[in-house]
Amino acid sequence: MAEKTVKTSGSAAGFAVDDPGKVRNVALVGPSGSGKTTLTEALLVAANAINRAGSVVEGTTVCDHDQAAIRQQRSVGLAVAPVVHGNVKINFIDTPGYADFVGEVRAGLRAADAALFVVSAGHGVDPATVSLWEECAAVELPRAVVVSRLDHARADVDATITACQEAFGAGVSPLYLPTGDGEPALVGLVTGRRYDYSHGSPPRIGDVGSDDAERLTAARDALIEGIIAESEDESLMERYLAGEPISEDTLVTDLEKAVARGSFHPVIPACAETGVGTAEILDGIARAFPSPLEHAPPVATTPDGIPHPRLSSDPDGPLAAEVVHTAVDSYVGRVSLVRVFSGTLRPERTVHISGHGLTDRGHDDHDADERVAHLYSPLGAALREVPHCVAGDLCALTKLTSAETGDTVSEPGDPLLMTPWAMPEPLLPVAVVAGNRSDEDVLARNLSRLVAGDPTLRLERNPETRQLVLWCMGEAHADVVLSMLRSGGADVTTEPVRTSRKTTFRTRADGHGRHVKQSGGHGQYAVCDVTVEPLERGAGVEFVDRIVGGVVPHQFIPSVEKGVRAQLRNGIGSDDPVVDVRVTLFDGKAHSVDSSDAAFQTAGALAVKDAAAKAGLVTLEPLDEVVVRLPDSYLGTVLGDLSSRRGRVLGTESLEGGSTLIRAEVPAEELVRYAVDLRSLTSGRASFTRRHARYEPAPQKSAAREHAKA
Repeated sequence: MAEKTVKTSGSAAGFAVDDPGKVRNVALVGPSGSGKTTLTEALLVAANAINRAGSVVEGTTVCDHDQAAIRQQRSVGLAVAPVVHGNVKINFIDTPGYADFVGEVRAGLRAADAALFVVSAGHGVDPATVSLWEECAAVELPRAVVVSRLDHARADVDATITACQEAFGAGVSPLYLPTGDGEPALVGLVTGRRYDYSHGSPPRIGDVGSDDAERLTAARDALIEGIIAESEDESLMERYLAGEPISEDTLVTDLEKAVARGSFHPVIPACAETGVGTAEILDGIARAFPSPLEHAPPVATTPDGIPHPRLSSDPDGPLAAEVVHTAVDSYVGRVSLVRVFSGTLRPERTVHISGHGLTDRGHDDHDADERVAHLYSPLGAALREVPHCVAGDLCALTKLTSAETGDTVSEPGDPLLMTPWAMPEPLLPVAVVAGNRSDEDVLARNLSRLVAGDPTLRLERNPETRQLVLWCMGEAHADVVLSMLRSGGADVTTEPVRTSRKTTFRTRADGHGRHVKQSGGHGQYAVCDVTVEPLERGAGVEFVDRIVGGVVPHQFIPSVEKGVRAQLRNGIGSDDPVVDVRVTLFDGKAHSVDSSDAAFQTAGALAVKDAAAKAGLVTLEPLDEVVVRLPDSYLGTVLGDLSSRRGRVLGTESLEGGSTLIRAEVPAEELVRYAVDLRSLTSGRASFTRRHARYEPAPQKSAAREHAKA
């Protein structure tokens, strides 16, 4: 989704591996402000991928390279930063922490084989991070925790580790702890060694002081017991309880297996400013996190839905890759970040692009063959050419005109389609307007690019309100989208979102329509008499012919119906269409010379307007069925807020884990900003879905307010 400045380099070559077992794909996830991007900079320095760490404030980091991220001083899209540690290539996938960009986080997790949760020692664990942890646990993704920002004024490592254990559950245990002397150093609980970063990275390894040894005894015992509990060697616990010393090699081997299985989650304190913990993080990822060989690829079918044999991370297998992120550059064009799950992707080859299943988001189903000219290893905005990309690795492709986020890349002779990952529903509508007619084409082009790259963005052209509506994840998401539209050269403004209101007749009434014109040129003559009566909701518009004796010639009755339906469709007294009525034509007059199709269309419209003036109109507003899932502690607050929105609660349902499901019917007018307001009311812990239910009469004040808005 992001718009960035791509830097291609012919001299700087990227690192390409031949063995999927030498790859680690790790997504850095956590709340906004926890220091993920800054930590990534420190890890790049520690691995000698860059010489000097950049600054988020100054906009010089590798991962926050697009203008929206620099302006907001926070990540708004995922970015990849590969490093080589030992003989292992680690692809760090830096993801945004703000809730509006959860789609980017899920795309990052799709590309990853493990997750590194970054939690600030000064702020602790927020509800959104707990929810993300539960998502990862549901798919058995291995996880570890980094307690970051040890230099924060309110940093409390012990309290943060305790909070992580309470929030994330069993299996979370510190692997290292800061020393008690205030120096930039860690103590390894397994190794019993001191790792001193006073002189930078890599640390100097020495003996633990007596004070630290005494202070860390309990933590070390708890860690060893946790490792032994996860061990596949059932005799190990008996030996430990019998007082037999367990070798460090045995503990490390069992620890690495438990982490790779996703049953044990080590905690490593780290500080990006001093480099503390960076070597330990790199070692832990290379040794304990699983390779792509240990992570099953997504299920694949043919584009027609025929099941395909289960894929594996085999470089010699059928090509199956997926576009997990799309960026746009004004010079290079589309840059597609691809995770290869099977086979080997090579340059100067033709590939098949398949995209299906996202038509509700504005992504039409598509299949196309395109030629891949070059492969690149991305380092933030920089693209470094590589000769190939094997199963399990990540690479970037440029100038694929049909590729969109979520598309599958495969062989032309064996096209595949991977099951798309779950994407949240955008629920904040933003109505956009081009500044002038010359901007409309530019706006259309920019919108097509953004929708192609961002599955969490939905474009809707409302035929009833005649508005162009972007459905976004929240205000921050909307701000980024609007800034990208404007940076693309379009003068774009916003306007209040209007709901699709309708009207109907209050009661039955007769209407008389007379259209007579005899002066100048050909005359016009038509007279119609109709009866209009309201019908039940959803009945639509009915037209009934009750003409007797040919007072309205047979050939002009369709003209009357055409004029009636056009008038009802265009609205009476407002732009709101009239629905759920039956119009009966029972009388009229015609002239042998001056009657015409146009005259009877006009007379029919006038008759309906006359009936409306006698009967009065009722404004109908759309009613949505809303389902809210929230923690029990917020139940009263949310119920009160729904009541203030003229909502009608249909019922509540208790769920496991202390949550509640609320079902309610709420006027759509009251839900325009509900995505933002619900997040504020529940600290981001609630979610909701909505769908249109029906139309109901609107209160008079609400109807007047909406008409004034229009």
